[in-house]
Amino acid sequence: MKIIFTKALPFLMLLTLFSCETKKEKPKSKPYKAGVILSFDDAYVDEWYEADQALKKYAWKATFNVCRIDSIGEPQIKKLLEMQKYGHEIAGHGYHHYNAVKFVKQNGIKKYLEQEIDPMIVSLKKKSFKTTTFAYPYGERSNELDRALSPKFKIIRGRAFGGEAPEKQDSYFNNSKIVFAFDIDNSHIHFSIPYLLELLDYAKKHNKILILCGHKPVKEITENYQTKIETLEFICKYMKLNGLKFYKLSDLDDLLPEQP
Repeated sequence: MKIIFTKALPFLMLLTLFSCETKKEKPKSKPYKAGVILSFDDAYVDEWYEADQALKKYAWKATFNVCRIDSIGEPQIKKLLEMQKYGHEIAGHGYHHYNAVKFVKQNGIKKYLEQEIDPMIVSLKKKSFKTTTFAYPYGERSNELDRALSPKFKIIRGRAFGGEAPEKQDSYFNNSKIVFAFDIDNSHIHFSIPYLLELLDYAKKHNKILILCGHKPVKEITENYQTKIETLEFICKYMKLNGLKFYKLSDLDDLLPEQP
């Protein structure tokens, strides 16, 4: 067999080599400062507003994931708009607050988008909320759901359900648009102030962004899905003393690695 060499062959070999090298390149992570995301789920607008008044002295910022937006009264909508103007984020948490995994299993992805996601996006926009992120109700998600929601939201938040050692926790920003939060409600089985302190210390020491979630801020615990104002004060004081930064879920979009 006779091999014919041409002038174009070295160029083609070089192009092939360059293409292979390009494929091996990994996305470059962007530098960021250690910090915390405080997020709250459901529609406890009056309690969120009271917490905001109590914590403004720390110049805090939070993400409020709202469900059942069309069932919220006008006074509460005004409070949410005021909080958005102050610098907080108003994000999505489902139009009806359906459990996404269970709903899709029974009805399919298409129905989920039509009944739970699309009307939520329309209503939030109509009420002047700048919503670009979403938190799954009950924290339950799947890869199929992530793929369906990714074109609609910049950041999607689930829940980290375990109480693993900080280095094994999923509740730190992972350079992905799919993130997970640790629950700081008093009823959460793994929550305690000593454990929360471990998570905060790890974020500080290893320059991580810790993602936390709660529901209804209260002074005294009376039922499930309540977060003590005292816990939020503890977090804010820790952050102020240790120079940690307040982030919102939407801020993570700017920190995602650049594709080569």
